[in-house]
Amino acid sequence: MRRLLSPTIGVGPAADLREREEVVDLDGRDRTIESHFKGSFGDLTADGRREGARSVYAWRRALVLALNVATVTALIALMAVILGAGGWTVAEGVMLFCFAITLPWLSIGLWNALIGFAIYRLAKDPAGYVTPALTLAKRDDPIAYKSAVAMTVRNEDPSYAVARLRVVQEDLDRAGLGGRFDLHVLSDTDKPEIAETEEAAIAAWRAEIGDPDGAGRRVYYRRRTSNEGFKAGNVWEFVQRSGDRYDLFLPFDADSLMSAAAIARMVRVMQANPRIGILQGLVVGMPSTRFFSRIFQFGMRHGMRSYTAGSAWWQGDCGPFWGHNAAIRIRPFRDHCALPTIPGRTVLSGDVLSHDQVEAVLMRRAGYEVRVIAEEDESWEENPHTLPDFIKRDLRWCQGNMQYWALLGLPGLPVMSRIQLALAILMYLGAPGWMAFVLLGAAHAFVPGSGAFPVTLGVTLFVTVVTMSLMPKLMGMLDVLLSRRQRRRYGGGLRVAAGSVTEILTSALIAPIVSFAQARFIGGLLLGRKIGWGTQRREGEALGWAEAAKGLWPQTLFGALLAGVLAYKVPGALPWAAPLLAAFLLAIPLAVWTASPALGRWSARVGLCDIPEDRETAPALSALEAKLAAR
Repeated sequence: MRRLLSPTIGVGPAADLREREEVVDLDGRDRTIESHFKGSFGDLTADGRREGARSVYAWRRALVLALNVATVTALIALMAVILGAGGWTVAEGVMLFCFAITLPWLSIGLWNALIGFAIYRLAKDPAGYVTPALTLAKRDDPIAYKSAVAMTVRNEDPSYAVARLRVVQEDLDRAGLGGRFDLHVLSDTDKPEIAETEEAAIAAWRAEIGDPDGAGRRVYYRRRTSNEGFKAGNVWEFVQRSGDRYDLFLPFDADSLMSAAAIARMVRVMQANPRIGILQGLVVGMPSTRFFSRIFQFGMRHGMRSYTAGSAWWQGDCGPFWGHNAAIRIRPFRDHCALPTIPGRTVLSGDVLSHDQVEAVLMRRAGYEVRVIAEEDESWEENPHTLPDFIKRDLRWCQGNMQYWALLGLPGLPVMSRIQLALAILMYLGAPGWMAFVLLGAAHAFVPGSGAFPVTLGVTLFVTVVTMSLMPKLMGMLDVLLSRRQRRRYGGGLRVAAGSVTEILTSALIAPIVSFAQARFIGGLLLGRKIGWGTQRREGEALGWAEAAKGLWPQTLFGALLAGVLAYKVPGALPWAAPLLAAFLLAIPLAVWTASPALGRWSARVGLCDIPEDRETAPALSALEAKLAAR
């Protein structure tokens, strides 16, 4: 690979174009990909030649649009044949509309997964292929930037959160990079007893590194007396106060962890590419002995890899930002990414909750790129330990994404950025669409003269839609099974296969439960109900039956009523509805069983749903485990 770079690093996109020339040729690996796809992947390596890059991305986006339009149209047509077999009613027309709402997100997932799978199978460096900027930074490039690692906390266990930052600090020191990074704890804690513990934890940390009074200015602690703006407001206060002191900042959640190597790679990429405003890492789950967490992160691990590579291929410089485990150019963020306040007095008015994607589109509007590293790179988070905890977090994200309705018309956004906001909305609109479809289908049984639907076509459509929903995970799992090195990382092909079957079956039961919760929640938003920003349970105990029933009784009741209706009016449909009915009727016991510490310990002991870190623990994770054990 050939690289021509001037030594000057500009301060923004315009300066970069004036002061810097980049020419990076495709190596044999990427020419191989192009030979498979007859040149359709284009020459993005002339990334400094922005017009060429724009034309390539325009072509890719047109292709992805065409594929998705064709897929959605075909599925709607098939459903129209099924519903219209005995003539049309108003209810059937509404059912077709509800079905159509669910399709865009499913179709995007399908094609992202297929494209990502092709890239992972055919490229020697998949991440570098979809994000060529990664190839411009070398492992031995000196780090000149001054950066801040900034962790936001609110009423968290201080020993739990601070332990992660201490691991980062020690890892950076061992790598000889400690002098280029400061560490900040940005607290919004409003419980006095937790605030006191936070201050004590920071004092102990400073004393241990020989800076008891903070004069060394490596470890910073600040607590706001107001939670204004929630997490985004917490970060915003920091960048306003410290924006002139740093080149970059890396936002951390209280459960975030990154190795020094991963952090240094991000910084080097940002140094080599001044046009990048946000560089998002691919975040994966930490090892866990909780069965729910193990299943969830096993599936997400596989699904995110192919999905992210596929989406990065066509989204390009309008990539995602997930709010943490990323590198952000602090001055452009401060100058261009102030979040708007949504006007009005509705439940969706006020401060933006799901701030990350809004900040990404504002950074792109300012002329900076938002890119993603589409490969695993020692960047971790902790996943919810129980189904109710997962649903609670998901509904908070749902509420935030629904606020994007008011932001679609923000002036000056690129078309791709508006599409990203729309997709974030559609991600949650599918749930009420599905639930409305199920309700109308059950009610249809009471309509006089309603006939049976074509069984063969119905089964075909059902299998197609289920396969589409699983495609990101299936492609990720297949990619692992086809790679000897990856199979070894997961403990062998049999373990991967067993984990995959377990994950798919469990997810098939969990998905309707979550979709019902989303649909019910969105209905509540329309009636003026909302949820607050609570603290996530990081280290939960076993989930009790009463707690599970308190949150999941609506799913159980809905399942019982639906089963009764079908048994009374359409008993022949019961076998086809069995998976859905089982999910609703088993919601409470499923939540309790998957939260069982004993089941989690057993799955860890036998290696069921193991991830690579379960087989070979990374040094940063080992260090964190030791610190948490010593609390």
